[in-house]
Amino acid sequence: MVRAVEEYLKPEVVRQIARLDLRAQFIVRGFLQGLHASPYQGFSVEFSEHRKYTAGDDPKDIDWLVYAKTDKHYVKKFEAETNITGYLVVDTSASMAYTYRQQLTKLEYSISLAAALCWLMIHQQDPCGLMVFDEKLHASLPARSKRSQIAQVLSVLAKVKPSGKTDIARSLVQVAAMLRHRSLVMVFSDLLADPEPVRDALLRLRHRGHDVILFHVLDEAEVRFPFEGMVEFTEPESLDRLVVDADAARKQYVAGVEAFREDYRKTCFHAGIDYVPLDTSMQFDRALLGYLSSRRNRF
Repeated sequence: MVRAVEEYLKPEVVRQIARLDLRAQFIVRGFLQGLHASPYQGFSVEFSEHRKYTAGDDPKDIDWLVYAKTDKHYVKKFEAETNITGYLVVDTSASMAYTYRQQLTKLEYSISLAAALCWLMIHQQDPCGLMVFDEKLHASLPARSKRSQIAQVLSVLAKVKPSGKTDIARSLVQVAAMLRHRSLVMVFSDLLADPEPVRDALLRLRHRGHDVILFHVLDEAEVRFPFEGMVEFTEPESLDRLVVDADAARKQYVAGVEAFREDYRKTCFHAGIDYVPLDTSMQFDRALLGYLSSRRNRF
């Protein structure tokens, strides 16, 4: 059954996003403008307005055309071009449909995060687009800064039915090939794939000059392994089944997940990629605010 857009725009979600904006407005502004200021700041600027010349102003900034008309000295005010184009890159493979006991699946959690980030970027007048993938990219929206873009993004995501296998590396290579300008690439995935080609694809994005934020979204049960006794697990993409003694396997499993996350953390740190490990038990607005706050504190 196709999910309605209203599922992600229901009043409580809107209120969460609105509260996030009120609490984090200065953080978001600093995050977007500080991280994504034009590398040509001071050279690549756009005209803002005039103001009267005052002592200490650079005479080179005087608008002599205005002086010729008014016989008064005015200087041009400029503002740096700080807009960045952002792309939400969302994994919609079958494994993203999983939830054990949380209200949201991994995909629904990712959509909530993506919607908040899209809303915040557009609120800052930064264009935001969307790319959706499983084995390859299969849906996309060009980046726009219109207020209606959030509804357009959710309209596409509401029609997505998580299914099929995933090829994260191939999809990220496609993303890198499609982007013609320096962009902010926000990836939402459980990363349940061979790590080595995924790392290579992430590095390719960075080497092309893009800023990358990797939101590693796992279900709470995938992190904590709350199962007991003999449990049968079904791999969602291959449908392979495995019976496990959960009590005996828990310690080794949890250690494996921690090592899996740590490996990505180290890779991303050395590449200048932001790695954000999340699980679906974390309230998405608090998780996002925590990330933005930590990012702000590093600048």
